Amino acid sequence: MTRQKQQEKTEGQTGIQALIDVMARLRDPETGCPWDKVQTFATIAPYTIEEAYEVADAIRLGDMKGLREELGDLLLQVVYHARMAEEAGLFAFDDVARDITAKMISRHPHVFGEGQAQTPQDVNVLWANLKTKEKTANGKVKDSILDDVPLALPAIMRAQKLQKRAAKVRFEWEKATDVLTKLEEEIAELRQAIGSKDAKSIHEEVGDMLFCVVNFGRMLDVDCEQSLRDTNDKFTRRFNGIEKELKEKNKDFSDVTLDELEAIWQAQKLKENKN
Repeated sequence: MTRQKQQEKTEGQTGIQALIDVMARLRDPETGCPWDKVQTFATIAPYTIEEAYEVADAIRLGDMKGLREELGDLLLQVVYHARMAEEAGLFAFDDVARDITAKMISRHPHVFGEGQAQTPQDVNVLWANLKTKEKTANGKVKDSILDDVPLALPAIMRAQKLQKRAAKVRFEWEKATDVLTKLEEEIAELRQAIGSKDAKSIHEEVGDMLFCVVNFGRMLDVDCEQSLRDTNDKFTRRFNGIEKELKEKNKDFSDVTLDELEAIWQAQKLKENKN
């Protein structure tokens, strides 16, 4: 099918149907795109995660034009996976849409039924109870309250969710400052591991220290994933400032000492704090 014929076909269709048809065309075994038609669920999954993060970044930046584009990219991922599932005879996009529609209705009896919920907190309790009932009905009874914390989450986000779940059954420090004491203990254990040059122990102790830091942040109501993202952005800005200053002086990193780099770094911090 030529580009013109494809455009003619999609005219008058809903946006989603046009996208579904385009994906089917890309995946056509005979005439599809050489790259698209050989992809699998596993090879596309990393792109799905990446697109979700780009949606979050557009929201964080307040970039509504970018958000429109990134939501389209994320929607493409759903259509992509649904198309591959349809080819395998598993399910199609319409099945995905119908299932989530039914779930939203069943999970909101306070909107679509006779349930009662006056506050967001009421809704959270109602939602959790309904999820538990659904999983019990489907034979998905959890052996542990940690079972449904997704393994695919970024490590910091997953650590925070694991800790939050444990806290629900009072497996929790009494106060945030208690975690600082634990952190000092973990740092001492890391120093000992470094001293013994035990690579396995160093690996484990670094993980324990990070887990402890996340726990401390969580107890202070800090979103540790976002906190680290913001710090990454801050580091990038300041490092870019160093690069810019060196470029203005016709210098490279090899032309300056570590002390000189530290001085430029501190100047960048001061400049940023004044703004």
